[in-house]
Amino acid sequence: MRYRVWHRTTYTYDADVTDSLGIAYLTPRTGALQRVLSRELTVSPATDEVRDDVDVHGNVATFFQVVRPHRELVVRAESVVEVTAPVYDAELLATPWEEARPAARPDSPDAWEAWDGALPTALAAPGPEVREYVGESLTPGRPLGDVLTDLVRRVHADFAYRPGATTVTTSVAEVMAARAGVCQDFAHLLLAGLRAHGLAARYVSGYLATTPPPGRERLVGADATHAWIAVWAPGPAPAEPGGARGEGEWLMVDPTNDTWVDERYVSVAWGRDYGDVPPLKGVIYTEATSSSLAVAVDVAPVLEV
Repeated sequence: MRYRVWHRTTYTYDADVTDSLGIAYLTPRTGALQRVLSRELTVSPATDEVRDDVDVHGNVATFFQVVRPHRELVVRAESVVEVTAPVYDAELLATPWEEARPAARPDSPDAWEAWDGALPTALAAPGPEVREYVGESLTPGRPLGDVLTDLVRRVHADFAYRPGATTVTTSVAEVMAARAGVCQDFAHLLLAGLRAHGLAARYVSGYLATTPPPGRERLVGADATHAWIAVWAPGPAPAEPGGARGEGEWLMVDPTNDTWVDERYVSVAWGRDYGDVPPLKGVIYTEATSSSLAVAVDVAPVLEV
């Protein structure tokens, strides 16, 4: 599938901002399953201080600075992306979950990279409740693919999707208590629980192409950013004794929608949790006492560039 992704963020302030410095994670990733055919990021008021860099996770991070006094800041990103659905090897999915832990597979050439995804973080902090909840799916010897299918089914059934019920700083313990949240909360919940059992997992930020209800037109700008997770599975065993094990893969699932990730998902950035890859973050210098934020997103299929 090929999509045109459009994302506009508008900040307004009740007094002049004299200096605004920001980092944007708004450029989709390029990899085996995704090609970025075109992309553009603009900032208003216009500034020459816009540059791209690559962070430690391989994401495109765009840095910008606006020193012209302003009461409105608009960051607009547009890209055309071609997405292919992942196809996972049956042997990979059948790996017993205990053997998918980086500690159990130090012979995998990418186990060192997976270790970063097995460590706890502030927004995905493991606790007894989430460890026990996720542990119910981790029966001895259960294939990793079955574990992930069961977990996203359970989260979708047990937790209510409720916009406004949480913030970007809500803890996993609070989500467990409320049994409600949004996509980043459910991603953090599974990250915390899987890591508590030694598995490696990433937070993935991006977009999901949505389908309107029957008889209704798509509303331009009505989509939103989305979040899901990717779980590491070690590469296949060597074909011959003494041979090298292949690199592992990251299995992507979406607990918010009880599904495995397919060609409807556009990956923008991944990290340890939301704090690594928010769409925008930064610092402003101002005497303003109030501000507002408006975000509009649209993901639309296209036939040609």
